[in-house]
Amino acid sequence: MSRPVILTCALTGGADSVHANPAVPVTPEQIANEGIAAAKAGATIVHIHVRDPKTGKASLELAHYREVVERIRASKVEVLINLTTGPGARFTPSDVDPVGFGPGTVMMSPEFRVQHVQELQPDICSLDIATMNFGEYAFVNTPPHLRRMAELIAKTRAKPEIEVFDLGHVRLAAELVSKGLFKAPPLFQLCLGIPWGAPATTEGMIAMKNLLPPDALWAAFGISRFQFPMVAQAVILGGHARVGLEDNLYIDRGKLASGNAVLVERAVQIIQSLGEHPATPDEARKILGI
Repeated sequence: MSRPVILTCALTGGADSVHANPAVPVTPEQIANEGIAAAKAGATIVHIHVRDPKTGKASLELAHYREVVERIRASKVEVLINLTTGPGARFTPSDVDPVGFGPGTVMMSPEFRVQHVQELQPDICSLDIATMNFGEYAFVNTPPHLRRMAELIAKTRAKPEIEVFDLGHVRLAAELVSKGLFKAPPLFQLCLGIPWGAPATTEGMIAMKNLLPPDALWAAFGISRFQFPMVAQAVILGGHARVGLEDNLYIDRGKLASGNAVLVERAVQIIQSLGEHPATPDEARKILGI
C-alpha cells in the first residue's frame, strides 16, 4: 500500500515578496482563498502568516489571523490549519548603539507571539527553534523564550511544528523534547536553503534527519528552485513535505506561479510518481496524534 504523505502549503510568509509575484496573497480574504484553493488541490495542511493589507508587509495583527481562520473554517473545506508563531523575533542592532534596536527590529514577548494560537485554537502551530543570521538581520529565539512558548502552546489544542534551520537547532529541539515540553510524537519541519542555515541538499536533509529523536515525525522543504527537488527527497527518505509561495515564487524556471494551488498540484504529482499519496486531513490527524 502507498504511504500517506502530509503535504503542507505555506501560503504567504512574511518576506518582502509581494512586489516579486503579484499572486502572493496579502489581505485576509486573499490568504484564506489561497488556503481553500490549496486544500482543493491536495494540501493536507495550510501554514498561515498574515500581512498588513495596506502595505503588504508582515503583520502580527490578531484580527487578520482571526479573519483568515474564520473564512477557511466557514468554507467547510477539509484542511488542517497551522498558524505561525515566528514573527516577533527579528533583531537588527542600532548603528549608534549595538545594544539598542535598529530599523526593522520587531521583538515581542513569548505571550504576545502565541496569543493568536490561544485565541483561535488551530490544529498546529509552528515553533522556530532558531537563533541565527536570517538574511541581513538576526532571528532570535532564546531557550527561555522557547520553553515559555512551548508551555503556553501545550495548554491549547495545537500541536507544535518544531521548525529547525540547522544542525544545532535540531540538537536544542531534541533536548527540549527530552524534557517533556512536547507531546509525543514530536513533529519537526526541516527548513533548508534559507540564508544562513542548512543547505537544501540531500546531505543537508540527511544530516538533520539523523539527529532527530527516535520517535519524531518530520517534514522538509527547500526554498526557491530547490522546492520541488526537496519534496522528492523528503518523500524518498520517509518524511513529509511542504510547498507554497512563502518559500518559492516560481512554478518553472523563469515562470512565476499563478498561486499556491499550482505548487501543490506539482507536489502531488511528485508524491504520486514515487508511489505514495497525499494524506487526507483524517489520515494526518491519525499520524500526528491530534
